[in-house]
Amino acid sequence: MFSYELAAGLAIGLGAIGPGVGIGLLAGPALSAMGRNPEAAGMVRTNLLLAIVFAESVAIYALVVALLIFFTGAK
Repeated sequence: MFSYELAAGLAIGLGAIGPGVGIGLLAGPALSAMGRNPEAAGMVRTNLLLAIVFAESVAIYALVVALLIFFTGAK
């Protein structure tokens, strides 16, 4: 028997791993760059925030898919 709750949990769980790792890989070098060159911190911060927004949008799509699976699959 197929469990829609399990499918929804896997969808958001696996869908959030990528953005979580991606943001971690983005933040480390960005903070290092800001520490080495404080004059460029504004530009680095702007690009970092833009990249984080794009990474988080993937997690939001995963959440939408998980909610669709959960609410349309349950009978």
